Amino acid sequence: MQLHAKRPALALARLVLASGRPVDLAELRFSSTYGDLLDGYPCKPLNDLRIRSLLHAAERSRPGTPVHLVPPRREYPDQYAGGLGPVEVLPAVACLGTFHSAALDPARDPVACRSRLTVVWFQSTPRLPSDCDAEPALRDLDWPVLARDAPAPP
Repeated sequence: MQLHAKRPALALARLVLASGRPVDLAELRFSSTYGDLLDGYPCKPLNDLRIRSLLHAAERSRPGTPVHLVPPRREYPDQYAGGLGPVEVLPAVACLGTFHSAALDPARDPVACRSRLTVVWFQSTPRLPSDCDAEPALRDLDWPVLARDAPAPP
């Protein structure tokens, strides 16, 4: 199977997965993990609600495109635990990105069909993922299992 190494002109970034497959970042949305936290403190119930909300947003943004959550790193600083349990902190930036790559089925027309996957992940700063500083779990995506072939966008 031949995978094209040249990045399409309109991709935001290109990652080469640990498997060697190049994937192009077509769309990326950043949001503050706790930007709308007016009351309370970061804890597991709040974090789980935030993650579910991001997953629903991802499903609505690209209907028919599979969605995958990269499990976030959770830290437990030594702070007073309130009524909702211990303080649990996720990385500061929530990311929702749609990636494209060559079709999974090599028999498909490479111009008319691409594989797609929408990914939700967290990182410490608002930066484009790139090969040199992408979250390791992004580079470890199991593309053939997670992505789906679909007609290439116009």
